[in-house]
Amino acid sequence: MIAPQPFFEPRGTPFSEFHRIRALTDLGHRVDLVTYPFGQDVTMPGLRVFRCPRPPFVHGVKIGPSRAKVPLDALLAVTAVRRALAQPYDAIHSHEEGGLIGVLLAAALRLPHLYDMHSSLPQQLSNFAFSGSRLLGALFVGLERLMVRWSRVVIVICPALVDTVRAIDPGARVILIENAPGSAEGLRSQSEVADIRRAHGLSEVTPLVVYTGTFEAYQGLDLLFAAMAKVHERRPDARLLLAGGQPEQVAQARAQAQAAGVSEVTIFAGERPAREIPAYLRAGTVLVSPRSRGTNTPLKIYQYLRSGRAIVATRLLTHTQVLTDDTAVLTEPTADAFAGGMLRVLEDPAWGAARGARAQELAETKYSYDAYLERTREACLALAGQPASSAAVTGVA
Repeated sequence: MIAPQPFFEPRGTPFSEFHRIRALTDLGHRVDLVTYPFGQDVTMPGLRVFRCPRPPFVHGVKIGPSRAKVPLDALLAVTAVRRALAQPYDAIHSHEEGGLIGVLLAAALRLPHLYDMHSSLPQQLSNFAFSGSRLLGALFVGLERLMVRWSRVVIVICPALVDTVRAIDPGARVILIENAPGSAEGLRSQSEVADIRRAHGLSEVTPLVVYTGTFEAYQGLDLLFAAMAKVHERRPDARLLLAGGQPEQVAQARAQAQAAGVSEVTIFAGERPAREIPAYLRAGTVLVSPRSRGTNTPLKIYQYLRSGRAIVATRLLTHTQVLTDDTAVLTEPTADAFAGGMLRVLEDPAWGAARGARAQELAETKYSYDAYLERTREACLALAGQPASSAAVTGVA
């Protein structure tokens, strides 16, 4: 498996890679992961981790496209080739732009290749405002087409990416596996929830709006702060807590909160260990996702569903692929509308709790770990060239 990310770090794609590996090893496979020289060490039966060398003067890598990825991916390719020549493998499984390394290596070794598509590479350029270059955009389009067409199986994480793959190759074998590997490990005791509130100086009855995730521009934190200012006018007792963000991003977000007039009611918890996130979610009264652009479903949405708390999110494709008006409060991406959604829950807790209960029911049925494992099994069968099992046909897009 080739993963051009820090592994492990508590952010979207590394989370997805972790759970993909867990499912593969639960199914009896062994995985050799070739990844970046950064991240927390992970121990898992059936997993070996091989890190590429660190380029000079590169001490980390941010989310999304970056210049640091150029030397990192070059060294990742060298490490992957060395591993592939060191022992025989049954298949190559690549994530994101690692698919380019994967398809070339698989072709050279005559092995089947699985492309794990977490996002559309050309869309990343606009989501992260990395470059407006038409030449670079055309290059990313070409790379994406190559990776899709040269892969025996393509895993996608949301329905929008099914359409992207079908537009490139109508005959591609696409398997939809949402980033929702639910299990009982996400549940937390009431005492842990109380500890979270106490640690941040909050009483058991303080209305609390919680956001978890990265602080990238497309996440819509400017919209969240503007909406919170309107909430504060009607509910001065409400508080906003954000868990996530690199230190420099938190500093910038503090300045945004100050400009919006909500710094005194906003709590920045910083990046939290993955094991703490379920307790943070259950400590909230309202869970928010103000994402302003993009089409991929945020991984946090599945965690939000599992928590059983009321969710307020923007009515955009990034959310509506999973959320409906029965399971969440969906609003237009404006400060007035988003504030209205939060206030609706804060002022009618029973109404919000009903939506939270339906969200949790959805997580326990459609997005259970058994369903996730069955989709993964289907991908493995397809990679081996075997026919689809009748139990998992619904997982094939």
